[in-house]
Amino acid sequence: MTKNSIIFGMVWLALAFGIYTIVDNIQNPNKAFRLGNNANSVTLKRGLDGHYRAEALINNQKVDVLIDTGATGVAISQAVADKLNLKSIDAIRTNTANGDAVGYMVRLQSVKVGGVEAQNVAAMIAPGLDGDVLLGMSYLGRMDVRLYKNEMTIKQVE
Repeated sequence: MTKNSIIFGMVWLALAFGIYTIVDNIQNPNKAFRLGNNANSVTLKRGLDGHYRAEALINNQKVDVLIDTGATGVAISQAVADKLNLKSIDAIRTNTANGDAVGYMVRLQSVKVGGVEAQNVAAMIAPGLDGDVLLGMSYLGRMDVRLYKNEMTIKQVE
């Protein structure tokens, strides 16, 4: 390889990385480092798909969540449950949008989006869940949640 080929390759790699970063920031605007650590509120931007997604801390480990105000609780995929080393309390039968399923109840020590945190949150490991975590009302119900102009503001009320 010539010196020019190496430089040309490095320029293309840098360009590809820059484009990837820009696209990722547009599709996932709510990265943990951007949300700050304000202890009483966090504002999330709606993604291009119309959903609110964010990086959150569950038991002090970073995970991707989909904010779901229509979900009763927090639903966790088996892959994330394994990553968090969660142990189930009991198996339950649930009725989901995709039909009946079996889930496994767990308690999360903490769930934190930005600086807004809840302790001892009820959750369910959903082995058939595609994606990472659905953040539902067992967390959101403890907060003041407002939607306005493509932004969701979650305020601590406890």
